[in-house]
Amino acid sequence: MESTEIHKLDCSNLNCPMPIVRIAKKFRDINIGEQVEIVATDPAFKADVEAWVRKTSQKLISFTEEGKSKIAVLEKIK
Repeated sequence: MESTEIHKLDCSNLNCPMPIVRIAKKFRDINIGEQVEIVATDPAFKADVEAWVRKTSQKLISFTEEGKSKIAVLEKIK
């Protein structure tokens, strides 16, 4: 079985809309089937990333919170 490439994107200490801007830029540079793990500290990050996933028809694999850090894993599906 082929392993999925997971890119890391640190958006800690960036406020809205910068984490979403960085995610959008990263998604332009990766291939379908690849994933991006994003770490952010923006309190609104969960709502923002969920809205971005709906708008762009990408896939939210997971979302977790560890202290002030919010960690999302997204997959490019189109």
